[in-house]
Amino acid sequence: MDILQSIEIMKSLADTSRLRVLNSLMDKPQYVEELAARLDLAPSTVSFHLKKLESAGLISATKEQYYIIYSINDNLFGLSLRELTAFDNIEKFAQDNRIEGYRKKVLKVFFRKNRLTKLPVQKKKQLIVINEFAKKFKPGRKYPETSVNEIIKESYDDYCTIRRLLVEEGIMKREKEIYWLIHN
Repeated sequence: MDILQSIEIMKSLADTSRLRVLNSLMDKPQYVEELAARLDLAPSTVSFHLKKLESAGLISATKEQYYIIYSINDNLFGLSLRELTAFDNIEKFAQDNRIEGYRKKVLKVFFRKNRLTKLPVQKKKQLIVINEFAKKFKPGRKYPETSVNEIIKESYDDYCTIRRLLVEEGIMKREKEIYWLIHN
């Protein structure tokens, strides 16, 4: 199990109503209205909690005639707390999370309404921005220079600088005014 799935399971269990729903489903599979009546909750409330539990993988839904029947996912309920909290590479996950958070922060600062407001001076931030431009190109496809310019211009007027940086940073290759992404 990966850490994100484990976190989602634990978050979904951190609610009294959801625990009541699970406890009721342990008796037998049930549909929304049956759970609502049994737990004295509104059907909309039960539906909300069932969606959270289903997204965490704790329950599953099957359609039977006109009803959707919810039941416990026995595979997950067989896991121990140790299995839910032991991860091979938790340090890597934490590092990846920090890097992704930094990337999002940089993009939020330098992009407004999908347009680059200014190119960052700091190399680390500049690479994040340049890699964001690289996502606009499809791997394996070759682009004439005019197409590259148009794609970049959608997000930044100084397409020459961005195009040059894509090549200099080894993200794209250029040969006779034809560009393509380099696969790593």
